[in-house]
Amino acid sequence: MPRTLLVFLLLIVLAGANVGLYHYWHQRPAGLAIAESISPAPAVTPIKASATTVSARPASVSATTDTPAARNTNSAPQPAEPAQVAPRYAGTGLLVPVQGVTAAQLHDTFSDARAAGRVHEAIDIMAPRGTQVLAVADGTVEKLFTSVPGGLTIYQFEPSGRYAYYYGHLDRYAEGLREHQAIRRGDVIGYVGSTGNADPSAPHLHFAIFELGPERQWWKGAPINPYPVLKGAQ
Repeated sequence: MPRTLLVFLLLIVLAGANVGLYHYWHQRPAGLAIAESISPAPAVTPIKASATTVSARPASVSATTDTPAARNTNSAPQPAEPAQVAPRYAGTGLLVPVQGVTAAQLHDTFSDARAAGRVHEAIDIMAPRGTQVLAVADGTVEKLFTSVPGGLTIYQFEPSGRYAYYYGHLDRYAEGLREHQAIRRGDVIGYVGSTGNADPSAPHLHFAIFELGPERQWWKGAPINPYPVLKGAQ
């Protein structure tokens, strides 16, 4: 076959192929053309929550809210310090220290005012002069003392040394009473009088209780109201 004819046939074949491609391209559906022009999106694998996943703090709560200063602004007001009160007697019931006087006959004079702005800090047990004064509990005669206000007095320590009992305005001591002598509850230790600054026309026993400090000083202690203590005496 001549070369010229072979080239002519090849050109005819190529032309037919181009015409076919042209018809295929321009006659296919529009949706197919769009679909072929867009690459499918890659598949996304969902992330599973693990046991260590921590939920975020709500936006309404600040990380600096839970501070001592912030908590204190919402806390209730602190109660005021309690007022100072006389200590309470922690021993057993005491005997009424005047013979023949019952607990029902006692009067609370602990907070009564006295001369020079003083407070009584004791109770007065009225009785005729010479009435027996009794030891309120077991203990020791710590001090026999005479003072301007208290007159003839006795300071008694109870066995633990925590409390002192004070008997004032005595007319006289019991026979043979001495310092550091052991005494028992109900022993006669003196007699009602009006020595010191007491009114001679109103003899009585001035009775006081003191809670002692560690030094155990007979002249110094915190006063305790004897009235409720003696009211519980048998």
